Amino acid sequence: MAPHPAAPPRGGPRPALLVALAAVCAALFAAAAVVVAVRHGAPLAPEQAAHDWSAAHHGEPLRSLARALTATGSGPVPYAMAVLAGLLAARGTLGRLRAVACAVVVLAVGQAIRYGLMELLARPRPPQADWAGRVSDYSFPSGHATTAALAAGLLAWGVLHRARPGTARTWCAVLALWALGVGVTRVYLGVHWPGDVLAGWLLATALLALALLAEPFAFRHPGPPRSPDSPSTPTS
Repeated sequence: MAPHPAAPPRGGPRPALLVALAAVCAALFAAAAVVVAVRHGAPLAPEQAAHDWSAAHHGEPLRSLARALTATGSGPVPYAMAVLAGLLAARGTLGRLRAVACAVVVLAVGQAIRYGLMELLARPRPPQADWAGRVSDYSFPSGHATTAALAAGLLAWGVLHRARPGTARTWCAVLALWALGVGVTRVYLGVHWPGDVLAGWLLATALLALALLAEPFAFRHPGPPRSPDSPSTPTS
């Protein structure tokens, strides 16, 4: 018998809860996007205040630490986390390959959606004179915040399938703190407005909820082929 590649952990979120979470996060993201579009990218007062504070506190060693942490939110690290998530979530070679592929696809699709929205809304970044890091393209939503939240959620999914509940909760908390830290560094380094980071987290959460909803279909196993001579109903 082929092993099930990713049996959901006991006590996992119910579909209704996932639908509600995805809907709420998508609605909040849409509201933030509307505000950005209506204001032509101009920051809100709290965003400007947070940016001004960060620009005035770019001293060492915090700046170097922030740069090191923010670097883990893009490039190969998130994809390595997605691969690890698939390896943890599944059993057997084929199951693991399937889970890894699904996790990488979720991350790649999330990044593609984020990039499309960024180009569509075209929000300018904060003033370049305040940057403490290298950036390109537009500002909303934050690519690092979106990618880190997606990677953290995917790895948490893998851990929840493999580790004991107490250990899994600890790792989920660590992953959440990492994703939170990556997002905060984007504001601290002066390359994003806080709304960009919040929008990235909302977008990632909505996409993760939708991915969890699709998990039973992605890992559904067809029944064994039925012989043409086998009866359709059991006989007594």
